[in-house]
Amino acid sequence: MTIVADRIFKDALALLPVERAELIEKLFQSFDRSVSSKIDAAWAEEVESRIDAYEHGEIKASSAEDVFARINQR
Repeated sequence: MTIVADRIFKDALALLPVERAELIEKLFQSFDRSVSSKIDAAWAEEVESRIDAYEHGEIKASSAEDVFARINQR
């Protein structure tokens, strides 16, 4: 890593966790927007499909408590 990159890394470590997460997201997005845009569009379509299915009673939802309980059982 270059001196500049190392300094930026050290400065980034001083950020709040949410700020670091936002920075990471922006850095990832800077690589290849065409692939990212396609993935984002596919996920948006999937989310809308799941919401529609839920609203039409085709699928059920689990509470956050149930989800976390199942995760903690593993």
